[in-house]
Amino acid sequence: MSGQMIVKPSAESLTTAARAATKGKGLPPVHLWNPPFCGDLDMRIARDGTWFYLGTPIGRPELVRLFSTILRRDGDDYFLVTPVEKVGITVDDAPFVAVDFETSGTGPDQTLTFTTNVGDTVTAGQDAPIRVVRDAETGEPSPYVLVRTNLEALIDRKSFYRLVEIGSHHDHDGTSWFGLWSGGVFFPIIPSAELP
Repeated sequence: MSGQMIVKPSAESLTTAARAATKGKGLPPVHLWNPPFCGDLDMRIARDGTWFYLGTPIGRPELVRLFSTILRRDGDDYFLVTPVEKVGITVDDAPFVAVDFETSGTGPDQTLTFTTNVGDTVTAGQDAPIRVVRDAETGEPSPYVLVRTNLEALIDRKSFYRLVEIGSHHDHDGTSWFGLWSGGVFFPIIPSAELP
């Protein structure tokens, strides 16, 4: 029998390990950790950003924030990762929701700084692109901004409406597009010809 201890994943063990890992400043280096996969946990992040454990919403914002700091995406799968365990969780759409933004400057000098439901802030630009996915049947847009490595935030509806108000038309790949400037980068939303 080997001396390795089998870890059974639980929200409690993850909470303890996450607290230990986040004692320093900033986000823990989850990209550097390669613990063994310990199975899936009955944890889900809904499209509106609500975190569920065993089918019940997690009502403590500080606990959601803590879990969000140890979240990692590998390929299409999401995991909570600590130095000693890695557990799979379900994410319905994006793991975060951009619930507000601030703007400064105009045109190519404009910057858009988003705040997420878990308290992260990110300024859209080359390293934090905005992308818009349109539903194939309805054409309805789903806008996202990259928050951390492979982790995006769905931009909520009220923020997206505000973004549309400050959008502009610009030539992109030889076609006129309506989109947004931030950090010196133009992010296309919809071809100008498709606007009413």
